[in-house]
This record gives sequence, structure tokens and C-alpha cells, in this order.
Amino acid sequence: MTVLVSVFLYINFLLITTFFMKDFYTTMRYILFAITLLSDSLILIMTDTLLILSYISFTMQMWLCVVVYIVSSLYTFVTPVTLTAMTLERYVAICMPLRHAELCSTRRALHCILIIHGLSSIPCIVVLSIFFASVTNSFYTQVRLCTVEVFLFYKWQSYLRSAISQLYFMLMVIIIIFCYVKIMKVAKAASGENTKSTWKGLRTVILHGFQLLLCLLQLWCPFIEAAVLQISLRVYRNVRYFNYITFILAPRCLSPLVYGIRDALFFHALKYYALCGLYKKESSNLQCRQRSF
Repeated sequence: MTVLVSVFLYINFLLITTFFMKDFYTTMRYILFAITLLSDSLILIMTDTLLILSYISFTMQMWLCVVVYIVSSLYTFVTPVTLTAMTLERYVAICMPLRHAELCSTRRALHCILIIHGLSSIPCIVVLSIFFASVTNSFYTQVRLCTVEVFLFYKWQSYLRSAISQLYFMLMVIIIIFCYVKIMKVAKAASGENTKSTWKGLRTVILHGFQLLLCLLQLWCPFIEAAVLQISLRVYRNVRYFNYITFILAPRCLSPLVYGIRDALFFHALKYYALCGLYKKESSNLQCRQRSF
């Protein structure tokens, strides 16, 4: 699993390098794509490290566990919220093309990033607020296995955490369905070149929807894992490992597919940097040969 995570981290590194080497940082959808890549990379590193530490029963002081929880909880929500924002950007580009330059400018992209992180921090703030109010100062120096369960002292806390996750789930699903229906209407009414562009945007929204669905199902995992824990510890560990692969690792491996490969402009730039400039030379030689014929 660590080898697989390393492969996807390398792919994300190439995509992030391509983003900063070209002028992609002037376009809102590419800025949001870069935020997704950075968030995914951080989550992959942290979850893989925590997975290894849990298998060797590694313990740490609680103050350090709090820091780990803040980062992991925040960026667990950053990816689905950013995907929702990317879907809205596609909706504006296709359904409101005349206002796209105004609504999706670089300045508004920076505001959008702040809003994304603000919304993503709410679940973490709620859990930690109850945690800080329930423990004494001596608790932070205790050494324990770092899991989310150590922050939940009361049964109603897990219910509250699940309720917040389900609220996010419903809101994001409503936004995805709304954008899909609106773009579908535009796709049916479009003609000529607009049809091709609109259907491509629709397919992008569908991929976002599938990726977002996996991310959102992750929000239901704590509720399922808490129920399984009451049955068997062994089954709980197997379910948690399955959830990690299916709902944490898999959706974060789809980001390179949605924009890194399907987007022609980004894909050509990616091939250039991945092959250390050889792709451009080969393309130039091929064009010269075609002209000679």
C-alpha cells in the first residue's frame, strides 16, 4: 500500500510542478485543481503514516495527536468541498459564459480558497471545542495511540460528528445534482461546437460527481465503524482498512484523471515536463517530417 501511495504522490508532484511552471495559476479551475492535489497529497502522506503507526501500535503525546487531528480533519473535508467548488465553476462556465470571467477571476479564486478552508474547518472546530472543554491540562502529556476516538468522550459526540458529516453530504449532493441538471439542459439546447464543449463539461461534472461521491461516503465511515466496533474489534479493523482504500485512497487517485489527463492543454504540458523536454523536441521533429512529405 505504501508503494502504491508513493506512485500517486509522484504523479501529484508532476502535476503540481506543471501547474507552477506554466501559467495555469491564472485560471480559477486550475487553481482549485492545484488545491485538490496539495490536499490529496497531504492526506495520502498522513493517512499512510498513521496506518503504519497503528499497525506497530506506536503511541504519542496527546498534544501532538491534537495537531495531527487538526490537519487530517481539515484536509479530509477540503477535497470534497473543493470538488464542489470546481463543479460550480463548470456550471458558471457553461450556463453563464458571459459572467464567467467576472465570477471566476484569480482574485475570486483566492476568496474561494479561504471559504473552502473555512467551511472545512467547522467539523474540526466543533469536535475540538467539546474536547478542550472536557479535558484537563495533564491530559495533553499522556501517551496514547492517536485515533479519532480519543477525542470522543460521550456517545452523543459521535452522533453529533456523524450529523455534521451527513449535513455536508446532503448539501454537496444537492449542488452536484443542480449543476448536472442545468448543464444537461444547456447541452440539449446547444448546437455545433458548443455541443462538443458542453458535453465535455458534462462528462467532467459526472467524473467530479463520482469522485465526490466516494469522498462523501467517507463522511459516513465513522458512523459505520462505530457500529462495527460494538460487534468485533477484528471486523472493525478490516472495515476501517477497506474504507481507507475505497473512500480515502481511491477518490484521491482520480484527480489526475479528471484534469491531469483529460484536459488537453494540461496534458501536453505534463508530458513536456515528465519527459524533461523531450516531448516538445519529438513533436517538432514530427511536424518537420510531415511538412517534408
